[in-house]
Amino acid sequence: MKEISSLLGYRETIRVVDATMRDGGLCNNFYFTDEFVKDLYKANIEAGVDYMEVGYKASKKLFDESKFGKWKFSSDDDIFAVLGDNTEKKLKLAAMADVGRCDYKDDIRDRSNSPLDLIRVACYVHQIAGAIEMIEDAKKKGYEVSCNIMAISTAQEGDIRVALDMLGKSPVDAIYIVDSFGSIYPEQMARIVQLYREYADKYGKKLGIHAHNNQQLAFANTIEAVGDGVDWLDATYNGMGRGAGNCSMENLLGFLHNPKYNIYPVLTFIDSHMTKLKTSGIVWGYDLQYLVTGLLNQHPRTAIAFTNAGRSDYAEFYNEIIAQE
Repeated sequence: MKEISSLLGYRETIRVVDATMRDGGLCNNFYFTDEFVKDLYKANIEAGVDYMEVGYKASKKLFDESKFGKWKFSSDDDIFAVLGDNTEKKLKLAAMADVGRCDYKDDIRDRSNSPLDLIRVACYVHQIAGAIEMIEDAKKKGYEVSCNIMAISTAQEGDIRVALDMLGKSPVDAIYIVDSFGSIYPEQMARIVQLYREYADKYGKKLGIHAHNNQQLAFANTIEAVGDGVDWLDATYNGMGRGAGNCSMENLLGFLHNPKYNIYPVLTFIDSHMTKLKTSGIVWGYDLQYLVTGLLNQHPRTAIAFTNAGRSDYAEFYNEIIAQE
């Protein structure tokens, strides 16, 4: 029996994280207007969302600033300029730092001088040692820290166990289950949560989930996870995110039935901004090409290329993909 046995109940330990600007930024190279960012910030406060991820802390040595909007780099100065000092802390701010793709020692300042509250370290299983170094650095600087282990659907269980044990011994606050390819089914998610909880319970860590919607299961996997005790829940407005997108904020807040959350500001923001993004030509969301890569447990890069090329020959795309298997 799930911990949430009734849709009328809720758990006080739940934390909702808005990843619209970070995962959604992958759809438009992080070119969000200041108006968009300010309105999203206000909408999240009114909706009761707990954290807002403003983007990446990407390395300016590795990525050409002229090819991306400022939220690819999320400098403290840019955050201050658009959102102010956030001193009231009605909404905590977060940024993601990828192992090997950021200059965290220089670009992540002490929390006392930053508008950020949470650093979300992202890595693959083989990068855990590097992730722990970043986690320790962020904790010393005063931040809350989470860790997203990406692409776990392609990793061996033994390797995941070693990674979880190493993370458990680190000062990380929350460990995320990440369905990078949108290939995991709810019954599999239940088993994965059980595996992660073994280490989370042992070391006193929180668990989170970040789901992709390749098989239209991002919301299903999220509520499967929350029913099994996962507390930190990622979602995006209108499901905006790389490729097929993510669990939608409007679905999630509607499900939680917690009086602290309010779906109306989310819908208002979608009316004002997300519809405009789509009509301007920004593309995200479920489509058959993403189903194919999800079914085959592959990175969606080929499906994204299919989308960008304006193709609609789904059967031929399927043949192309399986020929590479």
